[in-house]
Amino acid sequence: MKAILITGVVLIVMGAVILGFDHYSYTSNDKILQIGPLTATAQQSHTVSLPPILGWLLIGGGVCAIAFGLWSKKN
Repeated sequence: MKAILITGVVLIVMGAVILGFDHYSYTSNDKILQIGPLTATAQQSHTVSLPPILGWLLIGGGVCAIAFGLWSKKN
């Protein structure tokens, strides 16, 4: 039962983080040209958007997990 309560809290925290940071960016080094031993690379920035519904679903799942954990603790 304790594991389900911890899982519920983790899900709520993850959902809140996704709602707070709706996108993240990262940089990758891509090889543009290679001729023999010479290479040309370029850094490209990529942005990944996270839908807000994902955060709300995680929060809802966390609330349900906590409610189930507390309910099963009573019985």
